[in-house]
Amino acid sequence: SEEETLEGGGRVPAPTRPPEGGWGWMVVAACFLATICIRAVTRCVSVFFVEFQLHFEMDYSTTAWIHSITDATTMLCAPLGALLGDWLSCRVAIILGGLLSSAGLILSSCASSVEQLYICTGILTGLGFALSYTPAIAMVGIYFHKRKALAYGFAMSGSGIGTFILAPTVQMFIEYYSWRGALLLLGGLVSNLCVCGALMRPLRHRREKSATQDPDGWSPSSWKPTPAPSGPTKAASGCCFGLGAKRDFSFLLAPRFLVLSTSFCLMAYGCSTPVVHLVPYALSLGLEQQQAAFLMAAFGASGIAGNIASGWIMDRKYLTRYRMLGYMLALGMEGLCCLLAPLLHSFPLLLTFSVFYGVFDGAYVALIPVVTSDVVDPAHLTTALGVVYFLHAVPYLLSPPIGGWLVDRTGNYHATFLLSGVSFLLSAVVLTASGRLKRLQKS
Repeated sequence: SEEETLEGGGRVPAPTRPPEGGWGWMVVAACFLATICIRAVTRCVSVFFVEFQLHFEMDYSTTAWIHSITDATTMLCAPLGALLGDWLSCRVAIILGGLLSSAGLILSSCASSVEQLYICTGILTGLGFALSYTPAIAMVGIYFHKRKALAYGFAMSGSGIGTFILAPTVQMFIEYYSWRGALLLLGGLVSNLCVCGALMRPLRHRREKSATQDPDGWSPSSWKPTPAPSGPTKAASGCCFGLGAKRDFSFLLAPRFLVLSTSFCLMAYGCSTPVVHLVPYALSLGLEQQQAAFLMAAFGASGIAGNIASGWIMDRKYLTRYRMLGYMLALGMEGLCCLLAPLLHSFPLLLTFSVFYGVFDGAYVALIPVVTSDVVDPAHLTTALGVVYFLHAVPYLLSPPIGGWLVDRTGNYHATFLLSGVSFLLSAVVLTASGRLKRLQKS
């Protein structure tokens, strides 16, 4: 790293920007593994649905609450993960989350009722995921600025790669070891979140007052790797994310952030339904278990391309100003895929749906933290991400049971997919107001 010479001949690190590499790529790798353990495992819970229905003799909407509670708890407690990361350090928050989520899945393997699965898989595992998810994602934004979209693309691709690998693997585990053994093995996998936490080296950000400020909004500052404090002191509040002891929540009332938050709520309702209902929909059409699981694998694999491609494309100099437009395009294509889903009744057509849906799903998932950071100040990124994922909670909680209720009432999945598609399109339409507000602010 750059150094400057003191009068006594000693050398100390010179003030630098965010590292833009170095150990930052290890942080990206840790976040990549964290998204496998959190988002991919959550998606693969849908593979257990048929087994849960047969074992506990419950209808679909009742069983769907397992997935929705897990997702909702993860997002509802996202601000808690950000708070704990600032108070103790992100390393402690992620490790604690790994222990809780792993314990929840292990206890779920011993469940004797759906209600116990609600508590163990839904609440305990979801809480552990919440403590790990927000700090892991926020750390990538702290280590990168110019290559932020690409770094997030690689980090968030863990969700797609994990789904591609885990969906057929979990199905194989169920066949060989029953659903209880499969949950036990998933509990061991999720314990790797502790490894992710160990790789999260904190950065101390000291913002210096200066008359100059670069075009991207970064004032001269000092970024130095420092060991995490051992206790919850005032200094620890900034050790992980560069936040001071005093918090400023004024950005919550900014018009552009309010519009973006509304869009996120609509998007969150739409995105949960297809992932939860894809496997049961395929089975209802007469497809085999392995074919249905392969659809989830294809969805995950194509998500990888969407994650990385969107990050690389949106980092191009001439496209950075169009990041919000790219995000809106991904949402619109997701909505179109869902509207066409009821017309697909064969394995090749559903496989095509999985690929296209996965590509655009990966694109907008990688761009969520990017467009959020484009709307709020860098110093507020961690808190903003906690709020953003918190807003996902209620839609994640309600959408799978509502979709299951529609399936029970109508006897098919048409209304469920159509409602999801409309939510995606409305989310994209709402964001046009954000662009209008930006132009008004400039004028």
